[in-house]
Amino acid sequence: MLSNYPKTASATEASDRRLASPTFHGIIKLLIDNVTLKSSLTIPTRRGAVFTQLVLDGIIAITVWIVFYRYRFDLLHKDFFWNLQYLGWTDVILGLFIIPFAWCFLYYVSGTYFDLYRKSRYDEIKRTLGSCLIGTVIIALVAFSNDATDFEYFSKSTGRYILLHTFFTLLIRVLYLSMIHANIVKGKVKFNTLIIGGNQNAINIYQKILSGNSHNSNHFKGFVYSSLESSNGMSKYLRQLGTIDELEKIIDDNSIEDVIVAVDSDEHNLLEKILLQLSYRPVYIKILPDLYDIISGSVKVNSIFDDTLFMHISPRLMPDWQKVCKRMIDIFASLFALIMLSPIYIFSSIKVLLSSPGPIVYRQERVGLYGNIFKIYKFRSMVIDAEAAGPSLSSTGDPRITNWGRIMRKYRIDELPQFFNVLKGDMSLVGPRPERQYFINIISETHPQYKYLHKVRPGLTSWGMVKYGYAENVSQMVERMKFDILYIENCSLVLDFRIILHTILTVIKGSGK
Repeated sequence: MLSNYPKTASATEASDRRLASPTFHGIIKLLIDNVTLKSSLTIPTRRGAVFTQLVLDGIIAITVWIVFYRYRFDLLHKDFFWNLQYLGWTDVILGLFIIPFAWCFLYYVSGTYFDLYRKSRYDEIKRTLGSCLIGTVIIALVAFSNDATDFEYFSKSTGRYILLHTFFTLLIRVLYLSMIHANIVKGKVKFNTLIIGGNQNAINIYQKILSGNSHNSNHFKGFVYSSLESSNGMSKYLRQLGTIDELEKIIDDNSIEDVIVAVDSDEHNLLEKILLQLSYRPVYIKILPDLYDIISGSVKVNSIFDDTLFMHISPRLMPDWQKVCKRMIDIFASLFALIMLSPIYIFSSIKVLLSSPGPIVYRQERVGLYGNIFKIYKFRSMVIDAEAAGPSLSSTGDPRITNWGRIMRKYRIDELPQFFNVLKGDMSLVGPRPERQYFINIISETHPQYKYLHKVRPGLTSWGMVKYGYAENVSQMVERMKFDILYIENCSLVLDFRIILHTILTVIKGSGK
């Protein structure tokens, strides 16, 4: 979590707990602490910053709508105050509730309310301009189109509303983000940081960051040695928190958000081992580049004021707006499928019951996002106790598969209960297929890169699934993994739609295995 000075970490955590309090006193305290502009300079938590931004956006939306409501009467050549007597509850509800809610929802979808302390003001200006343009056009089509029959009125009202809403939204948002940025510049807010490495490089980076001319947003919690290197004096500056094999525990115990890897990028084996261990935690990674990395374009400059060049690896694999849209699509598509495919659910349940003794739905532990364990649901396609002798993959002509099970697997019907997993958030529509820990351990012995698949939610279908279907052995699982890693490196909504389209064609043709 964000560290705040002079507040202590415990004070920050207490502030988070107060924000989550459902009591009347907690609600009043939340409003007092987070709505005032003064709080914008002192809020140490992400939740408080996002809450304040949300309130400001709502106030702007209401204020601009009321001002423009008055302007609309001028364009229509009507007396505003005389028409106030005809103001109904519909107009009040529209202006005070529907309009601000619609704007805040649009901003949420566009990714506005994600970790304000890491936002670029330049990127936020571009995002705001796009959101305001889309939002005002939609509102104009819904609210202004029936005011008059001539196009001149519609164009004038829409144009004025775009200018008015965009100007005030940009003004307040830039000012507020500047206040948030000031918290970091003044050292009031810092990110808990871990250094991996105890060599001279690590010491030099640590000293350079502390003595740099630019603002230092890192609160160094300690370091770990990257290998069996001997001590070069790093322990004089920072506390050793453990060994490299304990990275996940160290990150959890110290609420680490930023990890600086002070290892030369040409040490590929060591660097790969470190990145694999970090793949189970949503941390921001900074790696010391060499000249080749700089020439090849791997080094992206986030700020011209940075004193140290790093290669940045973000835990966010998709743009914020695509991440929100992907989750919304998951929810609505799952609800739609559960309702529309209910006859197939009922028919399949009856067929499973008649095919062989045992439960209708098969539950099994799988490894999901960041290594979290969840229960996956499937229509049972095998006889009961099919793995009494131990975990084993299915194969063509597998005698454990029932007759109805073969039909379900061919058309992917056995996967339909996983829409419940998607709805719960354990899975997504598209993502690497989740596997059991047993097989992950086997694969990781020769292909440790398999852990990269857990950087995203597992999916109902995947690029690897489209190419290979059900894996019959570990070798096929490894081949399928290559396509899934490629998906992670290029994940986007467009790629998701293409994979879904291929999956639908596979189901229609019955070409699955």
